Amino acid sequence: MVQELVVAGAAAVSACMVYVAAAARVVKQYERGVVFRLGRLSGGVREPGFTMVVPGVDRLRKVNMQIVTMPVPAQEGITRDNVTVRVDAVVYFKVVDAANAVIEVEDYRFAVSQMAQTSLRSIIGKSDLDDLLSNREKLNQGLELMIDSPAIGWGVQIDRVEIKDVSLPDTMKRSMARQAEADRERRARVINADAELQASKKLAEAAKEMAEQPAALQLRLLQTVVAVAAEKNSTLVLPFPVELLRFLERAAQQQPALSEPQSPPPAQPSPPPEVEP
Repeated sequence: MVQELVVAGAAAVSACMVYVAAAARVVKQYERGVVFRLGRLSGGVREPGFTMVVPGVDRLRKVNMQIVTMPVPAQEGITRDNVTVRVDAVVYFKVVDAANAVIEVEDYRFAVSQMAQTSLRSIIGKSDLDDLLSNREKLNQGLELMIDSPAIGWGVQIDRVEIKDVSLPDTMKRSMARQAEADRERRARVINADAELQASKKLAEAAKEMAEQPAALQLRLLQTVVAVAAEKNSTLVLPFPVELLRFLERAAQQQPALSEPQSPPPAQPSPPPEVEP
């Protein structure tokens, strides 16, 4: 009799251990558990830690609550200004309602991926090429709103959307390179012309000052000679003084006047002879 009780107790303990092993579940810190009992949602969401389910009746499904980084495949489209481009992006999202993520949508990751691709193609068609290249913050916000609107009902929250790269055809790259080169050349010419204008104004002011002080021109000539001689050139160009040219010009004008023959003075009439009385 005692032996039978011992065997029955051992069998009961073994059955309890088997039941506990079959019913025991562990939910990790970054997960939440959703229990379906006979196909229906049972109770609330199971928190992290140890939990129990009814074997054969309950089915526990774990949902990851971490932020998911999902790359969006490159989408090819035509912009509003008729340029063919390929744009890829990346979506950051997380599950905020584990029950809705399991019940409302079959596969929330696949759903978010498809929604991101269609939204990206829509953004390409509504934007200009310049916006895709330089105004990405605004496009990222618009893309995030387009994806987040349907994802709210799935228990998913879009954290951030970023456009990674914009690929252009080779012909468009060459055209943009030529345009950028022409724009840089135009700006260089404008800057050079502005510099010439400023230099001419300064030279005019310097000319006025030198006109008032003729000795300043000679000092400037000597400074030029010193600057040229400092380069240690084999040939030294010495400017000819302008004042000396003017002196020679005045001397040449006075030379013909001195070389002309002078006419004799007119004869004075002789006095009449004196008559003696």
